[in-house]
Amino acid sequence: MTDDLTEQQLARKGRMVALVIAGSMLGWMVVQWVGNQAGLPGRYALLFDFAALGALIWALVNIYQIWRARQKAEG
Repeated sequence: MTDDLTEQQLARKGRMVALVIAGSMLGWMVVQWVGNQAGLPGRYALLFDFAALGALIWALVNIYQIWRARQKAEG
């Protein structure tokens, strides 16, 4: 029972990571396009670049945590 619960939690966490990766990339592309069309200065683009980079770093840390938890669960 505990293994099923842990696996469900890891699966939920994995889905959240996938949504963050997809959402941050989609949002980044939209903001780049809108910024270019609106003629915003490059410093605003850099701000959104850093926000997307932060989201991807968060996702990478969580992927590592999921990987370690699955290794621990196996043996």
